[in-house]
Amino acid sequence: MFALTNCRIFTSFDCLEDHAVLIDGKRIAGIVADQELSSEIRQLDLEGGYLAPGFIDIQVNGGGGVMFNDHPNVESIARIGDAHRQFGTVGFLPTLISGSRETVGEAIKAVEEGLVSGVPGLLGLHLEGPAINPARRGMHPQTRIGSLSEAEIAGLVGLPALRIVTLAPECAPPGLIAELNTAGVKVLGGHTEATAEEIANAKVEGLCGVTHLFNAMSGFSGRAPGTIGAALSDDDLWCSIIADGVHVHVASIRAAWYAKRKKLLLVTDAMAPVGAEITEFEQDGHRIIVRDNSCYLADGRLAGSTLEMSSAVRHCVSSVELPLDEALRMASTYPAAFLGLSTKLGQIKTGYDASLVWLDNGLEVKAVWIEGEEWLYD
Repeated sequence: MFALTNCRIFTSFDCLEDHAVLIDGKRIAGIVADQELSSEIRQLDLEGGYLAPGFIDIQVNGGGGVMFNDHPNVESIARIGDAHRQFGTVGFLPTLISGSRETVGEAIKAVEEGLVSGVPGLLGLHLEGPAINPARRGMHPQTRIGSLSEAEIAGLVGLPALRIVTLAPECAPPGLIAELNTAGVKVLGGHTEATAEEIANAKVEGLCGVTHLFNAMSGFSGRAPGTIGAALSDDDLWCSIIADGVHVHVASIRAAWYAKRKKLLLVTDAMAPVGAEITEFEQDGHRIIVRDNSCYLADGRLAGSTLEMSSAVRHCVSSVELPLDEALRMASTYPAAFLGLSTKLGQIKTGYDASLVWLDNGLEVKAVWIEGEEWLYD
């Protein structure tokens, strides 16, 4: 057992000072007042910084110089996890961008093998596409857009992990969302031209939210609320959002927070450059340029991000002007709740996984723990 001391402990619901968090193996053993801490317990001084639940990212396309699409194997999953962990991410879902039939199968197998081998932080798989609307495809290859095959559906259903599928409800055959939902797959709307009525109908089948709110979806107006209006006005629908100062205006993030509160969660939509010093890379035959804190195709279209979770939190606090406790919840507590993991992750509480992040006063990451295993960063 050891204790994390001299910090402000953000439990998710409270911020405690003059307390210590006890770690015993993989779990949090308790939170005790400093004066009650035994001198026999090894202590790690967190220098007056913040101790928070570790971040959870449900949309990670790449990192560490690799893209999951290009290398759908255990080694790339581990490399992507390593790259994002230094920025506070303790749980992630590698995300496939409308992959080929073969690539989807390889991705499912890689995640299954990664879970068996114990890749730190690996939670499951997110398939973004291929059942999306070509009019909102973004960087998704036109040739890959289509329906999920029976084999792909069977592979997803049989995967012993968390599973997310992003699709365009208006392009999904009747019954597909219900089939996936019944099998425990979380279905989100994204890269879609869906009307508010189509979103409502998809919700009846089991649609639970939307992917990267405001991006690659039908817009919002007074007489045509579209996907955005449907998502913002429905208390049941979750919304992920890319808070990097590029994909979404600060006023839009603030408006979404006022509308959604506990159903708004941060994602990175991160590409290969996170944790790597590269200025361009290839993806499905496209040259992607890294500039101005994001990724772009040659024609200027956005192609994912260079965002990591600690920067998303800082942006929400410094630019969007959200309360720090809410920014931290958007990065940890709410994603855990969305994934159905709120009894083990997203809070600092006795019995929960010791999956934590230590942030300094500037909200830069100093250390990360995943189930008690420690990584220190200078």
